This record gives sequence, structure tokens and C-alpha cells, in this order.
Amino acid sequence: MKRLLSWLTGALVMASLMAGLVLPNSAYADDDLRNKYSGNEIRNVADDKIAAREGKVDLNNSSVRRFQQFPGMYPTMAGKIVLGGPYDSVEDVLSLDLTERQQELFAKYRDNFTVTPPSIALNEGDDRINDGQYR
Repeated sequence: MKRLLSWLTGALVMASLMAGLVLPNSAYADDDLRNKYSGNEIRNVADDKIAAREGKVDLNNSSVRRFQQFPGMYPTMAGKIVLGGPYDSVEDVLSLDLTERQQELFAKYRDNFTVTPPSIALNEGDDRINDGQYR
């Protein structure tokens, strides 16, 4: 009896797998699933926001860790910048309480920064410790 049950279960699984291969894409009820399996790229809000940076650090949507690439800015000055936002322009950072040395440092790297409107996808709960960017 156990062998028969095992054989029937195996046959059912194999039939299900074969049906999945034979059915056309229109069998998928969800458009997202159809796009996923037909090769179309699915992007989310965070991906679009990161793409808008154009390789620069977005002062309104970046975590403190993104400033590690600029010697002298991480973690103290980066923390001030992240907590001081949102910004309308890159120059708004100079209105923060920065020392003269920090202002010079910011001026040195100014061309590496950009500002886009804050996005909840990257700033949810004001948690900007980890924005999903890894080395």
C-alpha cells in the first residue's frame, strides 16, 4: 500500500511539472509573474531612485556608509549631512553647523554629490544606516 501511495504521489508531481512546462504564458494570472518569466525587467522605486543618482551620492537618499569613499567625511561629517536633510540643493549642506575644515572638505568633494527628492523607499522610518548598498 505504501508503494502504491508513493508511486501515485510521484506520478502526480511529475504530471504537475509537465503541465507547468506545457501551459502558455497566458496561464499566469498576474502580469508581474508574466513579465518576470517572459524576460521583461521589473524595477522598483528604490532601483529607479538609485539609477537617478548617476554615480553620485544623493544627499537626500543615501546612508552614512555611502560617504566612506570620501576620506575624512565618514562617519562624523557624513552623519551631520544625513541628519541635516532634506536638501533643495547641494549647497544647502553649507548651512549646517560645519567646522571650517569640514566646509573645505565638502567643497573638495562637492561635484560627487547630487540632490533628488527624498524617497520613502530609501528613507523609511528615517533609517539611513543601511540603504542596501554593499561593496
